[in-house]
Amino acid sequence: MTINPGWPVVAALLLLMAITLAAHRVAGFGLGRSALVAGLRACLQLGVAAVVITSVIGSLPLSIALAVVMFAMAVLTTCRRVEASSSWPWAAAAMAGGVLPVLAVVLATGTVPFTGLAIIPIAGIVIGNAMTAHTLAGRRTFAALREEHAQYEACLSIGLLPAQGIHEVIHRRTPEALLPGLDQVKTTGVVTLPGAFIGVMLGGGTPVQAATAQVLVLFGIMAAQTVTAGLAERLISQRRLLPEDLQRALID
Repeated sequence: MTINPGWPVVAALLLLMAITLAAHRVAGFGLGRSALVAGLRACLQLGVAAVVITSVIGSLPLSIALAVVMFAMAVLTTCRRVEASSSWPWAAAAMAGGVLPVLAVVLATGTVPFTGLAIIPIAGIVIGNAMTAHTLAGRRTFAALREEHAQYEACLSIGLLPAQGIHEVIHRRTPEALLPGLDQVKTTGVVTLPGAFIGVMLGGGTPVQAATAQVLVLFGIMAAQTVTAGLAERLISQRRLLPEDLQRALID
């Protein structure tokens, strides 16, 4: 089964966008314009991605370079989302700590062949989910540090170090970044059939092959997200990965 570009796809996309915009309008969310822009960007970006991937997928060095570019864009996106652009090297370190071990395992075990055709999609999935975990962890912990600054000061007043005070505030918030991923894993095959499963099926694979690929992806996502969130928490506690306002507020 394949889905080819054409008028049926165009009609489906227009109808789906119309439903989205109507739902925003009825609910009063005020994000209709953002949804429209996001949809247009997705069409443009995926079109460009299809052209780029087609041109580099036959070359292993170019495929690795593309994965690096994808990682860089993910770091840029998450830093903007958590308003910590100046801390991008530390965000990159946290995400790399989650992504690289997963890619090393799946490649070293031979589960995924060391080819551009395999590396690009696997790297994209793992990088994207590590980015999500980093964004959620950052938004929740930074909000906690702003809302509970008095607790941080109280920790300092009883002799705790700044890193210990920050940890007391944020440690219970960080696991919240992992809950969406855990829920996805727990409900896969019961509530949802995620992308890797559908992709293998659409590509002509058997249900068993699709299930195997999906389990591999889900385990990789769990590992990458957990490591990324844990490293991000540590870097936040050390006051390395922070927005500028918190860098000023969290003084000794």
